[in-house]
Amino acid sequence: MDKSDVVWVLVSTLLVWLMCVPGLALFYGGLARGRHVLSVMSQTLGACALAMVLWFAYGYSLAFAPGSGILGGLTHLGLAGLYVPGASTTLPLSGTIPELLFALFQGAFAAITCGLITGSIAERTRFGAMMLFTGIWFTLAYLPIAHMVWAPNGWLHLRGALDFAGGTVVHISAGTAGLVAAHLVGPRQGYGRQAMPPHNLPFNLTGAALLWIGWFGFNGGSALAANEQAVLAVVNTMMAAVCGVLVWLLIERVLRGKASLLGAVSGAIAGLVGITPAAGLVAPSGALVIGALAAWAAFYGVNGLKRLLGVDDAFDVFGIHAVGGIVGALLTGIFQSSSLGGAGPAGALSILWQTWLQTEAVVISIIWAGVVAALAVFVANGLIGLRASADQESVGMDQSDHGENAYPMA
Repeated sequence: MDKSDVVWVLVSTLLVWLMCVPGLALFYGGLARGRHVLSVMSQTLGACALAMVLWFAYGYSLAFAPGSGILGGLTHLGLAGLYVPGASTTLPLSGTIPELLFALFQGAFAAITCGLITGSIAERTRFGAMMLFTGIWFTLAYLPIAHMVWAPNGWLHLRGALDFAGGTVVHISAGTAGLVAAHLVGPRQGYGRQAMPPHNLPFNLTGAALLWIGWFGFNGGSALAANEQAVLAVVNTMMAAVCGVLVWLLIERVLRGKASLLGAVSGAIAGLVGITPAAGLVAPSGALVIGALAAWAAFYGVNGLKRLLGVDDAFDVFGIHAVGGIVGALLTGIFQSSSLGGAGPAGALSILWQTWLQTEAVVISIIWAGVVAALAVFVANGLIGLRASADQESVGMDQSDHGENAYPMA
């Protein structure tokens, strides 16, 4: 065990949980309309909490215990084998850190992935059914995808697909699931006919800032050690994010005449999403390009592509996370080459082959996450009723689902 590595991964784990609560809760809460803000925050918190409990019950085992190429085994159910009580506590190691810490770190990834999906179906879904949806999708989609990409014997991992910190496992899968769920649940009342502006942009910026800070642990912690790769991942995370901010603002200025705060926040998140699969594998110059292109693609994703698809993805989870994640995953195949300053093999043929492997992982993640999301919607809708009634939505999900109001005097 290396104590410096333990401290770094402990801190990184706390930073990733900071992304869940309060980061994502404030980010989504600021984007919501006033009468739905508590519902949105409750769903984010509930999904993250449920995912973490299921992760320790069976999720870690099915994701990382030895098994098939698609799913892990049952040897670590309830964290069996990760904690051995005795005269002195013994924690088996995974590399230079306790495996129990590795499990906690990865559990935070599972939690935020499930939390992200709630943003697509916000402001018109019932809390209990959303929790059932989360449990089904976590079990049948997140765990197999995480195992295939990250486990030593995972199918896509053995193929050679690269995902340093969750481009396919987290962002593409969550964005795709959100799009499918939003399509099946249907649009909010008045969608396309009336404006639905965010009720509190300062909340949104505060949440984004916490996400940004947490992302240093998300990406830097994925080195699983206090080493040079962790430093590279943190630097690349910063470079991609700031570049994403500037690119989004520039596009808005050119196309609309004004650069917005919401645009700056969206550009930062897009850049962070884009660099996630490549953070510890590419040079800082590559991170700048990835951040810029991810922001450009995400801008199209939340504008032109969203209109083309006609789906009410409330907080643009697909447009930013899935589209930005796809761009980042594919560009990882290019910029990981040592010819461009990365850590991979040099040469055009190696770049083409790695990009093909990245494409395989992207397509499989999209199909798997989308199909399971459809199944989860049908089950949750059939057993509980996922979509709120028109009256409940009009009153506001805060009051109808939780009996609370964020702004009772408004």
